[in-house]
Amino acid sequence: MQKFDKIRPFYDAEINEAICSSLNHPMMKALMNFTFPDIEDNVWKEQLKKTHSIRDFQCNFIYQSVQKVLEKSSDGLSTSGFEKLEKNTAYLYISNHRDIILDTSLLNASLFDNGLVMTASAIGDNLVKKAFMHTLAKLNRNFLVQRGLSPREMLLSSKLMSDYIGQLLLRENRSVWIAQREGRTKDGNDATHSGVLKMLSMGSTEDNLMGYFKKLKIVPVSISYEYDPTDALKMPQLMAEANNEIYIKEKNEDFTTLLSGIIGQKKHIHIHVGEVLNTELDFINEEFDNSNKQIQALAQVIDDSILKSYKLWPTNFIAYDILYKTDKFSNFYTENEKSLFERRLEIKIDGNNPVALEGFLNMYANPVVNKLKYQNVI
Repeated sequence: MQKFDKIRPFYDAEINEAICSSLNHPMMKALMNFTFPDIEDNVWKEQLKKTHSIRDFQCNFIYQSVQKVLEKSSDGLSTSGFEKLEKNTAYLYISNHRDIILDTSLLNASLFDNGLVMTASAIGDNLVKKAFMHTLAKLNRNFLVQRGLSPREMLLSSKLMSDYIGQLLLRENRSVWIAQREGRTKDGNDATHSGVLKMLSMGSTEDNLMGYFKKLKIVPVSISYEYDPTDALKMPQLMAEANNEIYIKEKNEDFTTLLSGIIGQKKHIHIHVGEVLNTELDFINEEFDNSNKQIQALAQVIDDSILKSYKLWPTNFIAYDILYKTDKFSNFYTENEKSLFERRLEIKIDGNNPVALEGFLNMYANPVVNKLKYQNVI
């Protein structure tokens, strides 16, 4: 068994066999019927049988699926910053994390549209327990983050993953997407977890840690949805945390959330890719003399980039004004937009539960609060 076999996606040589074994799976049929509603099953099956590379699968099928998701459940995707990236260059995209599948799928669609190297993307193995989902993830160039391990196993798994990410970026010229923290942001506060950066640092064989991070070409990514299609699904966990209770997921919760993210209404979506971190790393290297402080400083730099460039929508301003009982941002939304948001609030949240109400509003209002730390006028 090769070193990375436990976590890697398929090699191109394995693609066709994996596709052919999944051709008649009901979920493959559902995916293709959603993507190509006017095409007979035998047509897409024949096309899939001719697919022999991940790139072909992504461009001819997954890219089309993403376009269909945008068409059916959004008012469109806008982007910024991609023009500053170089073609044929691998970057490490560290992104805030709002949706299990869409964050990385939308980034890859945008990279494809801009003629840039698409990513291998990290995905928790808890999300691909079903055999078909596991196959689909590997077809779509996902690599597995192993969850629920003992501390010793966790250490070994982190080292394996950091080595694999280094292999992709530095030797295969393959971009990588990784979330800034484990799990999606539930409360609207996007923050980089130092554990993610420590994992990445395990791939370094040199004394100068910031020098190694420079080689990885870190690009912070900010993604924002006008409506979070899984907002109400995040509430049980927020409620448990508010009551100091341990939250235990329902059996099929991850899959339900994944599906809701894809088909739920998002309205507008924006992705901003920041500048490649460079001079910031030199500064960190000069200012801090131990790796822990350096990693904390790097997490702050990534946070600053993501929060400053986070695109705010009318829903964010409406939630802020409702939560703080003000009309400070009333110029940023219409009465109609406000009544639509209030209607959503009524449908999704028990108005007699102040903790749930506050949690839901915070989810949308916190990006405004965070943005205000960087600029007085938004």
